[in-house]
Amino acid sequence: MTFADQYGPWSIIAGASEGTGSAFARKVAAKGVNCILIARREGPLAALAGQIRAESNVECVTASIDLSAPDACDRIVATAGSREVGLFISNAGSDPNGSHFLDRKIETWIELANINQLTTMRCCHHFGGLMKARRRGALLLVGSQACYGGGKFLATYSGSKAFALCFAESLWAELKPANVDVLYFALAQTDTPALRKLVAGKGLPPPRRMASPEAVAEVGLAHLGRGPVYNWGQLVGLRAAWRRTRIRIVDVLTRQVFGEG
Repeated sequence: MTFADQYGPWSIIAGASEGTGSAFARKVAAKGVNCILIARREGPLAALAGQIRAESNVECVTASIDLSAPDACDRIVATAGSREVGLFISNAGSDPNGSHFLDRKIETWIELANINQLTTMRCCHHFGGLMKARRRGALLLVGSQACYGGGKFLATYSGSKAFALCFAESLWAELKPANVDVLYFALAQTDTPALRKLVAGKGLPPPRRMASPEAVAEVGLAHLGRGPVYNWGQLVGLRAAWRRTRIRIVDVLTRQVFGEG
């Protein structure tokens, strides 16, 4: 089976306007799969759709949808319509705040949790159910190694990514007999416009040794059938003592992004 046979004819990339989302969309299209691009900002989506059509000669549909909104999944489903979606990529959910939990209003964190948990869960239920019935397809949840433990700037972010990890592992076990692939892709620091904007806003230089979005997308798609989890780079072990060590390491690393605090 070709990639398009297994994961086509249509894909949805939620959070497609820039960074890893844009890279995933272009690489999926290059494999001959039509794209439905979802994000809040219409301008970048339209520009990306034009680029994809020119590069890969596939169909491309865009929709401006706030993924933190309660009706986000309903609007994505309506955009897909009767199109057969064989690949759903949940790529949104970065934290633009760089803040301690109690230094922001709770509504800020609810919006982040909606993106990483409720909208993702609803979309996986809808599109995953259709894939199960067809006995082919894939759900790719692009996450973070923050899923493995917290840090003082990461309360809602790491908590919601931990949910996504456990959720993906469970779906992988449930859907594997139906020939539907599920992968949680745990990223380390990646060179995205969102991350650069965050560190610039805090007067800090970009972190060292960031992964490129293009490399991330290439590796993620290559590992779709090797779920439930793929970790980018090195991880600190997960025993209790190792988790304490990891939190200390995360605190050091996040100073490159969030500063002292």
